[in-house]
Amino acid sequence: MRSIWKGAISFGLVTIPVKVYSATEQRDISFHQVHRKDAGRVKYKRVCTVCGEELAYSDIAKGYELPSGEMVVLTDEDFADLPLRTNRNIEVLQFTPLEQVDPIYFAKSYYLEPDAAGTKPYVLLRDALEQSGRVAVVKIALRQRESLAALRVREGVFVLETMLWPDEIRAPAFSFLEEDVEVRPQELTMATSLIETMSGDFDPTEYKDAYREALQAVIQAKVEGREVAAPAPQEEEPAAADLLSALRASVEAAKKSRAGGKPDDGEAGGGKPRAAKSGRRRPAAEGRDEAQEEEGAKKAPARKSTAKTKSRKSA
Repeated sequence: MRSIWKGAISFGLVTIPVKVYSATEQRDISFHQVHRKDAGRVKYKRVCTVCGEELAYSDIAKGYELPSGEMVVLTDEDFADLPLRTNRNIEVLQFTPLEQVDPIYFAKSYYLEPDAAGTKPYVLLRDALEQSGRVAVVKIALRQRESLAALRVREGVFVLETMLWPDEIRAPAFSFLEEDVEVRPQELTMATSLIETMSGDFDPTEYKDAYREALQAVIQAKVEGREVAAPAPQEEEPAAADLLSALRASVEAAKKSRAGGKPDDGEAGGGKPRAAKSGRRRPAAEGRDEAQEEEGAKKAPARKSTAKTKSRKSA
């Protein structure tokens, strides 16, 4: 890996020199725009809309457009004069429990490696932070932009999670949040049962990017001059008659999947459960249980809960 930034963690009067590395990478398959006829690369010219002149990179500056349509031009010198108090410095602001930091704030992850002279204070802060069960809230300047960040420990290494500022988080202003949504006790019980049935320890190695693998197979087939084999279409099951039936069938399907071993991609960890087959016959005992359940629902008043408790409107 190649470091993208060098600086130091400022922890009280202790300074820990570190190097910063990107902790993640995108494995998406990238494409170029090409001429369909001869596969030639498509290139674009940088042309000024005012004078029509083609520009070199050295002729280009950053512009901020005002509401009036006027443009304020900023040069590299303008950015160089801006005060970045945390420039080349990761300033520890406070320590806080990780559960108090909403994951919506996290933007990108970086590994921190200590320089040779900073190994001992690095390990000291790492061990102390890990024992405390907290994360460090810090400030850092990356790519001429000051960011809030969280410093945590993963597999013996500091991970820097850059964060969005509070005013960069949008409020979920949806109309259904103000509605009264009626949730039947049986539906809530069945939904809870489905969650329990599908619960398990998270192992990311169980999952794969099926789309990327299929796309790679298509590319390889074209390279080798073979015919691209289309995947067999999946048979769709009919939708359930109502929400309760869909939940009940989902629980049954999840139990069968767990009993048979590893769940498939559609049902493993967060995949949508398949819709119930509305036309299948149920055993007599199951039918009696359902009838008793429906009878109990008529006698018991339905409980109301607002959508602010994150109940969903039944279809």
